[in-house]
Amino acid sequence: MTTATNFKEFLNNLKIDNADTISLRYEEITACLNKKFRSTESKTANSLQVGSYGRWTAIKGISDLDMLYIMPKSEWITYKAGKQSQLLTDTKDAIKARYPKTKVYVDRLVVRVLYQSFHIEVQPVFEQDDGSFKFPDTYNGGSWKITKPREEISAMKEFLEQKNKNLRRLCKMTRSWKNKCGLAIGGLLVDTLVYNFLKSSNDYDNKSFLYYDQMCTGFFKYLTDLPIQDHYKALGSGQNVNVKTKFQTKAKKAYKQCLKAIESEGDETCYKKWKKIFGRAYPATTESKSYSESYDSMVWDDTEEYIEDLYPVDIRYSIKIDCDVLQDGFLQKTLRVMLSKRLKLSAKKKLKFKIVSNNIHENFELYWKTLNRGREAKRRNCIRGQIVRDDGYLKKTENTLFTGEHIVECYAVVNGVVIARDSIDVPIN
Repeated sequence: MTTATNFKEFLNNLKIDNADTISLRYEEITACLNKKFRSTESKTANSLQVGSYGRWTAIKGISDLDMLYIMPKSEWITYKAGKQSQLLTDTKDAIKARYPKTKVYVDRLVVRVLYQSFHIEVQPVFEQDDGSFKFPDTYNGGSWKITKPREEISAMKEFLEQKNKNLRRLCKMTRSWKNKCGLAIGGLLVDTLVYNFLKSSNDYDNKSFLYYDQMCTGFFKYLTDLPIQDHYKALGSGQNVNVKTKFQTKAKKAYKQCLKAIESEGDETCYKKWKKIFGRAYPATTESKSYSESYDSMVWDDTEEYIEDLYPVDIRYSIKIDCDVLQDGFLQKTLRVMLSKRLKLSAKKKLKFKIVSNNIHENFELYWKTLNRGREAKRRNCIRGQIVRDDGYLKKTENTLFTGEHIVECYAVVNGVVIARDSIDVPIN
């Protein structure tokens, strides 16, 4: 398969596969709010799909959807004087009355409506003369703030044709990358960074799939070289978009992996290098098998499982694992310290993996994966790689039995969606 064919199939694999269900939920919420505030049951009037779904940059597995409900102007007098919380409560009650079995609750700026594998954040707003919207913020007594999603959507549409549709496509590929590496940055920041990159260069104005390997490499290099800052100006609206997680280190790793993938073009393992960057959605050049027969005549069972085959992945939070390295019951060092100092990890050690930090403010289920790689793992027919549920202590114990490359990953799942993930290399010498 050629580079162009691979990237074309990759983007096809990223297409949202439940658009009909999402549209139905948008329509249901719109209808019940129209009935509450306008005594009609229109399923489309007075609502606006915003966020990445509204900008057409969302990908398969999206779980965080956004919707504005445009309030009647006559209701402003009811809510303007410190009634931000009341507006959100009335919005919640209207949705809950129509769908009593659905979980609906107020979350500071929005009303969250939870469905299986995705949720919609509904924001009641008042449209202003300039096309912007006032929305309620209940924090610290309440206030009214301004959002300008139409300007962001317009900027996306206008810029799209100028760059041969590459803007939305690179936005989607970037989402796949952030979901693979566990980078918790918001969708508007992704779209803004891609917009800024393509605006800074004319190199890809007329390029298409054949040059996407170079475009991705250039983009990750661009991210790597950006100075660390706490916010950017959003495309179109110019409003501040906060940077919740630094992205430069992971972008640099992706950049180096892109160079390796390009260098190995034509090699049958080239696709594996792209998969390390973009995950399962990037196509393989050969059908996966349950075993391999070509490693010094050894045969082993390919028992590796993939979280993407079990749950949608939509990274919104950060989680970090580390590992205590013990010998005869005594702590030697943590694994990340050893890796940073390039210290050797020998066999016959006990490894206690644990969650050392996370910013997830919801109850989550944790899953672990331990994958063995290398000649010795194959010789022993011990690839492992099964995904197992945590026993409730956010910890996992392993032993360094044999040499080779090993990887331990963790996944945090909320409402049937992977919302955070991390991994750590375990090189046993």
